[in-house]
Amino acid sequence: MPIPQWMARVNRRVTNRVTRRFADRLPGFGIVIHRGRRSGKIYRTPVNVFHDGGDFLIALTYGADADWVHNVEVANGCVLVTQQREHHVAHPRIFTDTARRWAPLPVRLVLTLIDASQYMRLTPISDE
Repeated sequence: MPIPQWMARVNRRVTNRVTRRFADRLPGFGIVIHRGRRSGKIYRTPVNVFHDGGDFLIALTYGADADWVHNVEVANGCVLVTQQREHHVAHPRIFTDTARRWAPLPVRLVLTLIDASQYMRLTPISDE
């Protein structure tokens, strides 16, 4: 089960404001830049992001029903900033993976501890 919704609200109002300041620089973190489906507003959402082959995997710690997930799905992509690099990514695919074999052991243990088993896979696209 993903993190409870009350914790999501706390994180959105408090934790995200703090982590947004460094999430684009640290390994394992990133910022998803996406547009609100209804508001059209640009949002910057801190996430846990990992490489898997040429793709990026984002841990859906609040599950696949988070607003930012829907925004990225509707737009068929977003901008992902990780380790101070901007990546245009597309083709979001949600999947469940309880084994997490792609993750290094320490990461796997943390993801297991917080029960993050849903992920979004995004493929980098070239700027044309």
